[in-house]
This record gives sequence, C-alpha cells and structure tokens, in this order.
Amino acid sequence: MAPHVANDIPPHLLMWQRVREYAVPPSMIETATARRVAGDWAGACAAARIDVDLDLRAVRDRHGTDLVTRLRADLRRLAPDLLRWHMPRIAPDGRLRPGLTLSLADYGRHGAPPVRLVVRTPPAQADAGQRMSLALWEGSANGAPGHHPHPHPDRRFRLDLHRHLWDAGRSGELARRCAPAGARSTPPPGLSGTEDGPQRLTGHDSTWAVASWAAEAELLLRAEGRPRGAFTVRLGARDRAVLELVAPDDSHVPAVRPLRDPLPPQETAALPVLPEAAARLLPDLELLRSGLVTAGRLHPLVAAALATADPDLVAAGPAPAAGPDPGLRDPHRVECRGVIHRIALRDGVLTAVDHDPAELRREELLVALGGPALPCLRAIDAVHREPEALPAVRERLRHGDVAGALAVVEGLLGPAAVLRDGPLREELESAAARRVDHGLFRSGLVAVHPAAGGASRTGPAAADHRPRLDRHTPVVLRRKRSSRTRPRIGLS
Repeated sequence: MAPHVANDIPPHLLMWQRVREYAVPPSMIETATARRVAGDWAGACAAARIDVDLDLRAVRDRHGTDLVTRLRADLRRLAPDLLRWHMPRIAPDGRLRPGLTLSLADYGRHGAPPVRLVVRTPPAQADAGQRMSLALWEGSANGAPGHHPHPHPDRRFRLDLHRHLWDAGRSGELARRCAPAGARSTPPPGLSGTEDGPQRLTGHDSTWAVASWAAEAELLLRAEGRPRGAFTVRLGARDRAVLELVAPDDSHVPAVRPLRDPLPPQETAALPVLPEAAARLLPDLELLRSGLVTAGRLHPLVAAALATADPDLVAAGPAPAAGPDPGLRDPHRVECRGVIHRIALRDGVLTAVDHDPAELRREELLVALGGPALPCLRAIDAVHREPEALPAVRERLRHGDVAGALAVVEGLLGPAAVLRDGPLREELESAAARRVDHGLFRSGLVAVHPAAGGASRTGPAAADHRPRLDRHTPVVLRRKRSSRTRPRIGLS
C-alpha cells in the first residue's frame, strides 16, 4: 500500500491513531490483564484507572443473592483495559467523552426497578487523569452522584448490547459484529439517491457500518421488547435517520428501510436509538486498512479477534510511517567552540560531560550576570524548557498517563534534575493542578456541576455564582441584568 500524505488522512483517523498510541499504554494492558487472570477484578480496574463505586454487600442486602452473583460474574469477566480501549472519545484530542454514563450490563427483573452496571466519565473540567468510575444504577437517584451532569445511562452510548467490547470471554465476537467486509456499505434505499443522501452518510469525519444495521437493530429492538419496528440513527448533531426493521416472516433475514410515513417529533424522540458502537465502523479496522497502525500495536484481544475476521489484513498490514524517535539520545552531541561535545546523564542529571565542573560553575555564574552561555549549556537549557519529546509528554498527560510522561522526562533530564521555568514545567504543573480538581469532584466537594441544572447551589461557591439569563429568569432580574444604564467608573 502506498504511503499516505498527512493531508489525505481524515482527521478522525489521525485522532484515533494518537488514541491508540497514548490512551491505553502497553504497561496498563499487561498489568490489568495479569490481575484479571489472577481473579483480582478490583486490582485490574485500579490498573486501568477505573474507580470502583460498588459495595457488593450493600447490593446483596438490597437486591438479593441472585443479582449479586450475576454482578460478581460480570466483574470477573470485565477487562477494564479493553473497556477503556473502546470508550467513546471526542475530537480533536481523543479524550474520553466527558460527563457520560454508559450501561455495561442490564439486570432487569420482572416487576422490579431496573438495575444496571454502568461506567461514568467525569465532566470536562474534572477529567484530569482520564479516570472512570464503575457503579450500579438502580433506576432512581439512589446511588447516583448529584454532582455528575448525566447520572442516567445514555441511550446513544451503551455497551450492554455489545459485551464483546468489554467482556474478555466474549471479545472474539468482535470478528462477527464489526462488519469487516462492509466498511463502506451501500446505504439503505432512501438514504442514497436523495439530494441529502450523500452528505448524510458519506461525511469526511466518519464511516458508517450500514451493512450491520439490520442485525444490530434486531438486537436493539429485541432488547426493547419489540420484534420489529422503527428506530433512529444519529447522523449528526441535528440530523436523525428514522428507519424501520422489516421482514416478511421470521424465516427471512430482516432488512432496514426508511420509514414511509414521517412521525411527529415527540414520537421520533421516543424511538430506540441505534448505539454508536453499532452505527459506526470499528476505528481499528480503518486504521489497519489505512496503514496508520499495525496489529502489534492493537490491544491483544482486539488483534486476536480481527485476525479471525481478516487474517490477511492483520498479518500483512502495512507498517505506519516511521517518524523520528523523540526518545532519549544519550549522549547528545553539540558543537561547542568548534569541537563536538557530549551531553549525557551523569549521577541522575543531564550535564556537559566534556567540560570541567569548575568551568561549568564559572560559565553558569557568567550567565547569571548576563553573559553569553556556552552552546552546551544552551542545549541543556533547551532540553529542560522545551525538549523534542514535549509533544509526547503532552499527549501522555492529556490521556492520563502520568507515569509514562514522568518516565520520558526522567529519561531526558535524569531523575535528580530540577525543572526550570518553561513549557515543560508548565505542562507538569497544570496536570498536577487538574488532578486536584478531579479529587474535588470525586469527593463531592463540588456542590453542583454547572451542567447538572435544576439543583440549587450550596456552599461558598453559591455566593460567587451568577446565574445565566434564560426563559426561567424572572422578568425583573432579566431587565436589571440586561440594562445598559449602569454607572461608569474608572474613566479619566
């Protein structure tokens, strides 16, 4: 396969390429897998940066032994690193979709309130570390954090119908469910051939797995208690396709077609929504076919499943373009006063090894007094402030891999180095500060998340909060806030 030019690669594939490189590092996969195989599901969740908000004893007291047995079995089958691998993400950085509650398993019982195993992502301002939390949703406010913007399971993002995306025992189903042969399938009649058909399904930012919509819709409607009927597919922010699953009888393969008679908006909103995991093509397939990733860089369970689906693609997939390794060059070589000098790690600190320590002290004193610095000292200062590996450090911090980012920094500067002012130090300090915000969110000290709405603010933050103007704002307050006749101060 010919190499791709960066401008010809769709932006969403470049995003997924960065996600696959940094979001789930191999060390996380190895540690989580080892703990899961040993039967330590809680330790596997900790290795994958998933907080467990579950108390099995309390669940048994409220719902009985049968439900807690099913829950414990699912927790033992949970591959948290595989779950993180398949979690929904947002452009352009590929971070976890914030403020999301995603259903993993449904423990519905006849005549009883719904009980689901869910995973939650924090809101955007508290997403440092890219941590997730595992909890039990019981169909009410019981157990749902009031500070979470969306504590109820999202209909668009649900994995209870796609257990192969998180269940280690069923990961092999990925070969059958990801539609490998129909990457860009023909749209259903009515979505192609119309004026807006090509724009609705052949956008530049996504690829639709239309070939599997009928089978996935059948599973969706069956879970909703409907053998046949209408459902919707989200095609864009304000674009929905209303489709119908039909078949002459149970012995025929069901097919999908647009709904003949349009429905009122209220009825359309109440229809089942095809989950995002079923509507779109698996990103790993696109990356393999585009040559942006090799099978060796995929999650082992995903690579094994795709090898079953398309052995030629996985075995002979083109290697990604090899770029310059921003890794650690020890020693660095710098031209200093007409001679090539070495810069290397000595005693845990990056130093100019070809200069006498006394000479280096004199040169550092000269620089402090405003004199010119040696090329060796300028090179060391550049590595401290803005090294070549700064983009890699930023990506690791953005995806929560603090240990990996610190390993890169220690490899560059040494474990005993003192960071100087500059972009590198700012990135590390910003990551540490955002971890504090996440801790406040987890502890519930953030009284009400701004996106939660409807709840009253309490605590010290209430005094500084200025409510937005909307249709619920009293007329008197709205006029006062929007009035332009205010005294002007500070004018000379």
